[in-house]
Amino acid sequence: MISLHQVSKSFMSSASQFQAVNSVSLQVQEGEIHGIIGTSGAGKSTLLRLINLLEKPDTGRVMVGNQDLTHMTEKELREARRNIGMIFQSFNLVNNRTVSGNVSIPLELVGIPKRERLERVHEFLQFVGLQHKSKQYPSQLSGGEKQRVAIARALANHPKVLLCDEPTSSLDPSTTEGILDVLKQLNRSFGLTIVIVTHEMDVIRNMCHNVSVMESGRLVETRVVDHTHG
Repeated sequence: MISLHQVSKSFMSSASQFQAVNSVSLQVQEGEIHGIIGTSGAGKSTLLRLINLLEKPDTGRVMVGNQDLTHMTEKELREARRNIGMIFQSFNLVNNRTVSGNVSIPLELVGIPKRERLERVHEFLQFVGLQHKSKQYPSQLSGGEKQRVAIARALANHPKVLLCDEPTSSLDPSTTEGILDVLKQLNRSFGLTIVIVTHEMDVIRNMCHNVSVMESGRLVETRVVDHTHG
């Protein structure tokens, strides 16, 4: 489903070049929840952003489904990204739009007719348990509710893949559990392939099938998650 072949990414600063991701190859199967774990600065978030080419790799190849994203035009890439939803640590909601308005944004961008937009917004707000908050604004929501809105927005285009960048690191433990339950339910209900970046082993144990460990830009290990402990 997702296949990275020897991808590398470096960033230039005024003084030097920083190798964020160094020759990483990774396979994620369809319908899998795959965790990427490592300390701060290990390259986890950069690797995640290489999957949908928010960061373009210096070398290597990124395949999602049977599409090679690395050789696409910007227009082709925009089209391909409709199949790849993404949620962030900081929610990235638009403050002057209601909950419904936020979920509607990706549908407006690709020209979905209004009636269908309203149906999808309703469907996914219901799925994340926030239909009753549809007319509220982000400032009126808790952190957990904001993340649920972000999840609903990421799902609006019916993606096949959901990328999650530290989605629970700014939430308290009980709110985190609720968000992880929503993600697991998505995986079960829609067969959604999920890649989640985290530095919390509890998140990996709670929901992932497989985990990859990153250190200093390299992928040092991939293994099946043992759910028999803890």
